[in-house]
Amino acid sequence: MTEQTARPTRCLVTGATGYIGGRLVPELLTAGRTVRCLVRDPGRLRDHPWRARVETATGDVTRPETLDPAFEDVDTAYYLVHSLGTGPGFERTDRDAARAFGAAAARAGVRRIVYLGGLVPSGVPAAELSPHLRSRAEVGRLLRESGVPTAELRAAVIIGSGSASFEMLRHLTERLPVMVTPSWVDTRIQPIAVRDVLRYLVAAADLPPEVNRAFDIGGPDVLTYRRMMLRYAAVAGLPRRIVVPVPVLTPRLSGHWVGLVTPVPNAIARPLVESLRHEVVCAEHDIARYVPDPAGQTVPGLGRPVRGLIGFEDAVRLALRRIRDDEVVTRWSSASLPGAPSDPLPTDPDWAGGSLYQDVRERRVGAAPEAVWRVVEGIGGENGWYSFPLAWALRGWVDRAVGGVGLRRGRRDPARLRVGDSLDFWRVEEIEPGRLLRLRAEMRLPGPAWLELTVAPDGDGGAVYRQRALFHPHGLAGHAYWWSVAPFHAVVFGGMARNITERALGPAG
Repeated sequence: MTEQTARPTRCLVTGATGYIGGRLVPELLTAGRTVRCLVRDPGRLRDHPWRARVETATGDVTRPETLDPAFEDVDTAYYLVHSLGTGPGFERTDRDAARAFGAAAARAGVRRIVYLGGLVPSGVPAAELSPHLRSRAEVGRLLRESGVPTAELRAAVIIGSGSASFEMLRHLTERLPVMVTPSWVDTRIQPIAVRDVLRYLVAAADLPPEVNRAFDIGGPDVLTYRRMMLRYAAVAGLPRRIVVPVPVLTPRLSGHWVGLVTPVPNAIARPLVESLRHEVVCAEHDIARYVPDPAGQTVPGLGRPVRGLIGFEDAVRLALRRIRDDEVVTRWSSASLPGAPSDPLPTDPDWAGGSLYQDVRERRVGAAPEAVWRVVEGIGGENGWYSFPLAWALRGWVDRAVGGVGLRRGRRDPARLRVGDSLDFWRVEEIEPGRLLRLRAEMRLPGPAWLELTVAPDGDGGAVYRQRALFHPHGLAGHAYWWSVAPFHAVVFGGMARNITERALGPAG
């Protein structure tokens, strides 16, 4: 591998708000790199612990005119974005974005591009690949043809706390002791631990300049999906699962099945399932010529050294420990939902964007503001929404049925929130600890919606809790939606305000 120059390598990271990107940034910093994050909204990085140590550039790979400033003085550019789950046309979006990114990198004289793609089945014509895998492979090809040496790392199933693939495996195994499954459960897969993925990504910045190719990366185990579920159950201490494959479940039906049982919505589950129709096993391990397998590594959380790459069962143990200890750094839902509304919150009283419906509730409570805030920041996930659980569950089911994210994304952390976190079918748009939590709806609605919760001292040792639900209707459908649900607001939003303040008082309340 080449020696590093005296100047620290400056790395441009796209997808820093996503699952891999959010974990790669601190790894690069630890390796002594200078990191610049390309993000659509720099505010989304505000609450990350490494935010003060990175540079930010505002831009979007789908808007070529925003890219050139981001590449100034960049040595290595990481391409960690894709349009998975955006619906029809995502292949063209990915194609155009890759071309624009590669062209901007070439103009800036970038030394290397590093891209994390998908493992392509050996000997399968492109026309027979799933659209998701076909697009990932095309993006890699376009980046390699950009004129900038590109290392394309191709991985199959990534095992780590919060990854979409791991969440799918975990929930299927934990929730279904007896499973009638699609035939793809007997497809061979070579999973890889997220720690090994990150190690390869960091080391790829120092590959020799003549290296311009794809590398298959995988862990030491080759398993069927059925064996992965059985081994997961064993590691998690669950009774042995019974798996009965049937041939009639198509990828479309399988996607709906996975979406019904797991938090992963159909729009993401279906491409993942389609990618498992063919074997995804590494055809080569050439990356070891440049990034040798570890001779021995001490992995925190295992309590023993690991020789070589991390195996499947150890990767599961590490992921489950992270979940148990509430140390999930990023999740598959960390990235913004493609197509989610991004309009700013309407301000009042000078909102001039048309109709704005509001439901406002305010209550005084004899609890300290800190006690009320703990309840507010703990909302959602396992704690629920403090009112009429059936109504919230029904809204989540309806959202899943029309292709939305539903109510089961949960939380990254059970007690703490940060800007950009997904929270069931909301996303944290703003948080001022102790005072304000503003959530933006990511459910399917005929217009953008927000839920704003505030806490303030009342001057007598107690607190004032204020809650606003806001909705900006789009067209007649938006107005009809608001008035159709308005009769239920007293129960849903009124109950929420009452129960939050009562919870803050504790058992005596």
